[in-house]
Amino acid sequence: MDFNESIAKLKDMIRDSRKIVGFTGAGISVPSGIPDFRSANGIYQQKLHRTYSPEEMVSHSFLMDHPEEFFEFYRGKMLYPDAEPNEAHRMFARLEAEGHDVTIVTQNIDGLHEKAGSTKVLNLHGTVHKNYCVRCGRKYSMQTVYEAQGVPKCTCGGMIRPDVVLYEEGLNERVIDKTVEAIRTADMMIIVGTSLVVYPAASFVRFYPGDKLVLINLSRTSMDGFANLCIYEDCEKVAKALLPEETGSV
Repeated sequence: MDFNESIAKLKDMIRDSRKIVGFTGAGISVPSGIPDFRSANGIYQQKLHRTYSPEEMVSHSFLMDHPEEFFEFYRGKMLYPDAEPNEAHRMFARLEAEGHDVTIVTQNIDGLHEKAGSTKVLNLHGTVHKNYCVRCGRKYSMQTVYEAQGVPKCTCGGMIRPDVVLYEEGLNERVIDKTVEAIRTADMMIIVGTSLVVYPAASFVRFYPGDKLVLINLSRTSMDGFANLCIYEDCEKVAKALLPEETGSV
């Protein structure tokens, strides 16, 4: 099936669906200037520290044992305050605006789905836009953490940490329950920009019971055999192809 045929089929699936779940990974934010993790040029392939791997540096134990180095890495590689949503983020917001019941389940922490206008977003791994003091629980913005020197400190003296799920930490149970419920009751599921190798997040795909499972990714995944439509293309190219012809952009 060529690209135009795939787009035509995708449009038909969307037209026939009311309740849509968008399941997104790092690949959807690459066109916004945020690097992914596991591709050939991803963060995990880079030698960023003489001693520690990037995976180690985004772990709970590294935050506790080496907070200065954690925040140096976090600010430099995980925070992109000037990033803007791209056409793929806006695609889901547009479907919602057109009357579809759209829930976003994202492995990303960048907040770009919300910035694009999606109102129902489940952040499996948390978000950089929420931060809190580990001592008193006071809430802080991303800007506070981004602009701090060294380890960000609360007015009470406690460390301010991002409300994101680090390695060695579990997912939020409430978010898990909402994710499973959204996927189980969806008419359509559109997976964008994820290799589906991060668990338990990737396992949630198996809860989808329908016949409109779509995978949009640059490379193949372990779930391709379960999909009803696979499009191996840049997600922005796909999103732009779905735009109404009279507009050409949003």
